[in-house]
Amino acid sequence: MVIVFCSLAVVVAGIINFNTIRTTEYQITIPGKLSGISHLRIAFVSDFHLQESNGIHFVEKFAAKIDSIKPELMLFGGDIVEGDRKDEKMECFERIFSSITARYGVYGVLGNHEYYARQGKGIFFSNSGIEILRDSVVIVDNSFVLVGRNDSNTRTRKSVAEIMGAITDSLPVILIDHRPTVIDQISRISPDVVLSGHTHNGQLFPINLITRRVYELSYGYMKKGETHFFVSSGIRLWGPPVRTTGKSEIMVIDITLTRDIPGKVSAHVHF
Repeated sequence: MVIVFCSLAVVVAGIINFNTIRTTEYQITIPGKLSGISHLRIAFVSDFHLQESNGIHFVEKFAAKIDSIKPELMLFGGDIVEGDRKDEKMECFERIFSSITARYGVYGVLGNHEYYARQGKGIFFSNSGIEILRDSVVIVDNSFVLVGRNDSNTRTRKSVAEIMGAITDSLPVILIDHRPTVIDQISRISPDVVLSGHTHNGQLFPINLITRRVYELSYGYMKKGETHFFVSSGIRLWGPPVRTTGKSEIMVIDITLTRDIPGKVSAHVHF
């Protein structure tokens, strides 16, 4: 009976954890270079795995949470949508996502699950007001450079060095890469900020111990060289709706742009 009770308690706690949106807040300092701004607030979300089984209420709650955060830049880190356009709820999800606004725009990259679901044409994203970056670079308001990398399932994917080869060192660079791989290689190229997801922080114990062995950074924050790396645990999951490790997360990153040497980072979690 004790074993059964403990097992049920873990599952119930995991379901509650899975359905509770939390924000993790970071503050970092990076070189401003020639940027005309001194501060940038980013909201970063990955791994929504939207499909017909997802509840509309949770997506509405997410959009309301983003509205309360008031990000200046909204970024999505891939694996956002799984279902196809035939799903009954998909148009509703598109309407909710299209209500999200940010001063400098809403951008994202594709993950491996968009590849599996053949969402590469980006119909969901265009209807949701999300500009997808595919091994491409965009200069935003002459204030910073945003780089988006294709997932490794894309056979023609370019290396980070190839994508960033034409970027001048005059503005801060923010890179979105769905999987947190080749961290050492990316740190030598020195974008200022790199945002990833994919790992779900393991989702279930003891899988989180495996992801820690597979990835140099499987969750959270790390600075390597002059690059600040962030890996989100994702806001939803793939598979059973239970999370015993990590949290359903929105990362909020407040960046101070300065000509000084980058400073340290601190993190605060709000429930």
